[in-house]
Amino acid sequence: MPEYSDTASTAPVWAIVLAGGEGVRFRPLVRALCGDQRPKQFAKIVGSKSLLGHTLERVGLEIPLARTVIVTCRAHSEYMAQEFGGDPPHAVLAQPQDRGTAAGIFFPAHWIYSRDPDAVVAVFPSDHFILEGDVFMRHIGKVATFVRTHPERMVLIGARADAAETEYGWIEPGEPLGLAGADPILRVTKFWEKPSKVQAKACLEARCLWNTFVLVAKLSTLIHAGRKVLPDLSERMVSAARHSAAGTVCAVEREYGFAQRADFSQTVLQGCPELLAVSPLPSVTWSDWGTPRMVLRALQMIAPMALGAAGS
Repeated sequence: MPEYSDTASTAPVWAIVLAGGEGVRFRPLVRALCGDQRPKQFAKIVGSKSLLGHTLERVGLEIPLARTVIVTCRAHSEYMAQEFGGDPPHAVLAQPQDRGTAAGIFFPAHWIYSRDPDAVVAVFPSDHFILEGDVFMRHIGKVATFVRTHPERMVLIGARADAAETEYGWIEPGEPLGLAGADPILRVTKFWEKPSKVQAKACLEARCLWNTFVLVAKLSTLIHAGRKVLPDLSERMVSAARHSAAGTVCAVEREYGFAQRADFSQTVLQGCPELLAVSPLPSVTWSDWGTPRMVLRALQMIAPMALGAAGS
């Protein structure tokens, strides 16, 4: 395990916002809404902001711009320019190519580590729908406080399940480890990534939680987990982060060219259950918009709320 410094109790929180996916399953809906093939995180599905814009606005309620890193792909540069109309107010790391969510997390993790090795980091996908963003981010702040005093744990945010979804990861919670404010932090007994229908039904009956893919961890613990299960990829991301900081683009391309493609949940989360804890979401309206079906399900869920608010 990594060593922890005496500054753990005051370690700053950084945000990693994942915006490098292609959203292939989402393309028909995006084409209907935007008239092009842009990745879903750059599409305006609700309100006047893109999914990425909503994510950054929400993250900014708790974590400052100066400590927010957006991870994208070079192929998305046109959409990033449209999103910000110039230089974004956040750090942006453009991957030469998509090598999966493990590279998408460890590239910025090592980039942050070179600047702030004592940091706590919170990882946010950019395709989530959350109505009560302020409540959600206050909860993330409380989880970060727990992580500062329990740096050996990587805390997943778990959503209460109401269907046997096979598109989500599932978390079997165990005994309590502590509190995030008044909310429990629980040991993770087992983790499944996108189980079979039979297994998903069993998880639902056992009151397991959905993995939201939001993660809060001591940066050194996250990096330790990567080195344990993906040593070659981790070393390449160390080099890629160093070359990115130096502006040597060709060297970053070389590291990505040899990097293995890996899914963070399947490799790191399933491979390091002893490092995991889970914090159940507080009472917020949350949905992972991984597919158009999930969008429709969420809109059907919130429609009665909107009608009730209009009639009150």
